[in-house]
Amino acid sequence: MAIKREDGSAQPGIRWGQFTTRIPGIHVDFSLPEIIQGGLLTTATGGVVAALTMKFFQVPFEVAWAVVLIQLFWLWVVPTVICGEPYAPGWITPALPLVMAFLGTFEAGIPAIHAMIAVTVCVSAIFLFFAITGLGNKFFQWVPVELRAAIIFGGSIAAFTSEFGRMAKMPITLPIVWAVVFLLMFSIWFTHAKQKSKVLNLIGSMALLVGFIVAAVVGKISGEISFDIGMGFHIPQIGTYIKSVSPFFVGWPTLDVYLKAFPLAIMIYIFIFGDLVLANTLLDQAGEERKDEKLEVNTTRSHIILFIRNMGHLLTAGPFIPLHGPIWTGVHVFLIERYKSGRKNLDSLFSGTFNWYWPAFILIFLVPVVTFMKPLLAVALSITLILTGFACAYTAISMVKTPAAQGYAFFVGMIIANFGPAWGMGIGIGLYILLLAQRIPGFVVKQMP
Repeated sequence: MAIKREDGSAQPGIRWGQFTTRIPGIHVDFSLPEIIQGGLLTTATGGVVAALTMKFFQVPFEVAWAVVLIQLFWLWVVPTVICGEPYAPGWITPALPLVMAFLGTFEAGIPAIHAMIAVTVCVSAIFLFFAITGLGNKFFQWVPVELRAAIIFGGSIAAFTSEFGRMAKMPITLPIVWAVVFLLMFSIWFTHAKQKSKVLNLIGSMALLVGFIVAAVVGKISGEISFDIGMGFHIPQIGTYIKSVSPFFVGWPTLDVYLKAFPLAIMIYIFIFGDLVLANTLLDQAGEERKDEKLEVNTTRSHIILFIRNMGHLLTAGPFIPLHGPIWTGVHVFLIERYKSGRKNLDSLFSGTFNWYWPAFILIFLVPVVTFMKPLLAVALSITLILTGFACAYTAISMVKTPAAQGYAFFVGMIIANFGPAWGMGIGIGLYILLLAQRIPGFVVKQMP
């Protein structure tokens, strides 16, 4: 039984500077719904990294699977357990298509590894700059709410576009899975129904797992998914993996690769900013309904942790293609919704973020789990992205009230999704000055007599 939190205070833990270390079972309770579905989905989604590593770094599956174990330490242990971030940590998922396109301009193998090393170093340098200068918090405050909404809209449009494109490969399975997850998480009538039924409440609390099971059944029946289940234990080949991708074994990139990577790093940071905007907005909305827990948000602290995670992963085990970002949006949305349903369902937000990830440390060693998950990797990623798009849409809409602001946010969001973050930010700033600024310095209109 974890230490009980005083009403209205932060979840107990070990304070050290800006950070708070919380130990599961001592400072945070266990939560069965998160343990069951979190372990499975974390393992499945982690397998996507193995697939990316095989494609770009030319590493066989038996070796590439080691990255799933390595990423768990930097993905979950560092930000959640050691540092006390209130987010469900994840990748920089919205930037992944840009990263993949960049890596595609290099030969697969060591050239692509060098390119990813350069991207990681440049992105980490930006994180460190904002952490040292303290501009992370100020930057967030300086950006108008309408531009924040536009960034979130851009994420929504990009997520939906990518998933509608993926639907051609699974035209039966994916729409059914999306419908099931949306029903269990956002349906008004189902929300009322589960308040009166313990069974429906249990089903609703495991919406992502139910969606995953539905995918396995429907995919098998429709012929869109096939399984080849094995038995036994699999020991990740961490040593071989590190020798294959670490800069201390394959070498560091040349200066020209860093110069090519830097513009991409700036774009990636814009996505990070959008993730932080979305994460903090969702936490603010949750805080309005849950007065019993104080959720401590510190953007400067987040930048420090992102620097540690990305550079730590690079220096210990080589580059990480998705890059470590502040939130796993789909899971963050799911846990926030669970959290908003009351303390009885989820005592602390950390009860969700703690219990979602740790079971994967066990599952990745089991061959039956690994072979079952392998065909469902695309579905796991799809559930994450479709929830990302849905959450971004309703969050952005709630942030802007006037017709001009709503049109601005949607238009700039379309620019970001279709022409990239750099164009989106540039046009967004210019259009904000033209349409929404209260006054323009140096521009004075005289009143008519």
